[in-house]
Amino acid sequence: MNRPDGLGNVQEQQAGATDSGRAWRSGQQPARPSWGGSSPATTYRASPTGGGTRRSRRRGCLGSLVLGVTLIVAAVLGVVWWLTRPPALPTIPQQYLATVESAAKTCPELSVPMLAAQLDTESRWNPQADSGQAQGIAQFHPSTWAEWGKDHTGDGKADVWNPTDAIPTQGAYMCHLFRVVKDVPGDPTKLALAAYNAGPGAVLKARGIPRIPETQNYVNRIEGLIPKYTQTYTKQISASPSPPGS
Repeated sequence: MNRPDGLGNVQEQQAGATDSGRAWRSGQQPARPSWGGSSPATTYRASPTGGGTRRSRRRGCLGSLVLGVTLIVAAVLGVVWWLTRPPALPTIPQQYLATVESAAKTCPELSVPMLAAQLDTESRWNPQADSGQAQGIAQFHPSTWAEWGKDHTGDGKADVWNPTDAIPTQGAYMCHLFRVVKDVPGDPTKLALAAYNAGPGAVLKARGIPRIPETQNYVNRIEGLIPKYTQTYTKQISASPSPPGS
């Protein structure tokens, strides 16, 4: 039977709605109209080229981070090593080596490392050292130098400021002090060193090292330096060239 156009359109719409409803109730996806192209709801997908670029950037950032951490660790280790490294061993300055060796032959009680440790303690090898009471590389008191100072350079002048005069005089005076304290109980080297610092009268009166903090520290410092100078002096003489004809 023919239906009016309006009624037919309504029934077609109702049938479509009914079909969609049945599909929804049965769990099926209702048919969607074709738009003749991509759906507006189509999900955007990154191109392979864009993803690779991002991965490359991530790898670059990670490499920079690793490099930065490595540099920081290396810097920290360097600082720790610098702060905890053992101090360098003392060495006899080359320009004074022959003079100290010669002075050490003045008497059997002397040795090169002992005289070197004493000079280090007295002036740190500074020939211009002046404490106000003692002068020169061996730190002689003016009155002591006036009695013991000798001209060892041959220039006609006993110069306390000249190491070539002062170091041999140091050796001669130390030999004298060993003789002075020989009857005092104790280590002869320590007693002679104490006499050089505090005066022989103070050692004789105390019958040992005087209880003077400066003198006690003086002796202890020299005793601590002797083995170090022994070590470096051994290396110095082994590295020295042999004299011609030897």
